[in-house]
Amino acid sequence: MTDTPDMTPLDTAHAAMEAAPADDAARLRFFERLADSELFLLLAEEVAGDNVTPRVFSVEGGSYVLVFDREERLADFVGEPAPYVALSGRLIATMLKDQEIGLGVNLSVAPSSILMPAEAISWLANTLAQAPNEVEAKPVEVSAPQGVPEALLSALDTKLVSAAGLAPLVYLVGVEYEDGQHGHMLAFIDAADGAEGALAQAASEALTFSGIEAGAMDVAFFAASDPIAASLARVGLRFDIPEPAKPQAVAPKAPGMDPQKPPKLR
Repeated sequence: MTDTPDMTPLDTAHAAMEAAPADDAARLRFFERLADSELFLLLAEEVAGDNVTPRVFSVEGGSYVLVFDREERLADFVGEPAPYVALSGRLIATMLKDQEIGLGVNLSVAPSSILMPAEAISWLANTLAQAPNEVEAKPVEVSAPQGVPEALLSALDTKLVSAAGLAPLVYLVGVEYEDGQHGHMLAFIDAADGAEGALAQAASEALTFSGIEAGAMDVAFFAASDPIAASLARVGLRFDIPEPAKPQAVAPKAPGMDPQKPPKLR
């Protein structure tokens, strides 16, 4: 499959899923791209305060709201000025959970045009809501990672882009703990204060959406000055996390862009 300049990450993931309908991993990657994408939700009316009213369509006996991964795609579909709001796919899935409303994605205007039933959106919301378990274990030895599936490495490489600014780098290593257990560990270096939860969640989602069955990966956080950091650098597989984008001119936030104050569906 060859990408064209107009292809978006969602188009590419959708094409891979369509090319291998029996491949669960390809389907999971599409769901992950949907969750991580900024989407433009078509509204029935202009935003009022913290409330958004999506335009609901009846299709094949079901109710759907429509999203597009480019503003111009929404404009092409509607054909006239229309209200919309930009939200992450994960936030839209959370809003629609258990509402018996499905999601129409890029309908009629892109290669990734697809109708996703309400059950699929609720599944995505439930999957994203799963938080990693927190345990205490002391590593006594780290080694080069062995037998890590390429699907997981690719998933980590993609997912860590969304962690821009939360840590400069991370190492994937094999690990042995003082209780004798062995496994793999993703070790973040110099994580920003308070970023541990978001980074652990990102790592957990990378594992979940990689399609690896019964996979496990521990997440740990170290300062560059910790004694173990030198060993991590020597044997670990390094992922550099990009710097955050430079700040743009301040503009009013659209409803839902503040994770502490999500929009309300009406």
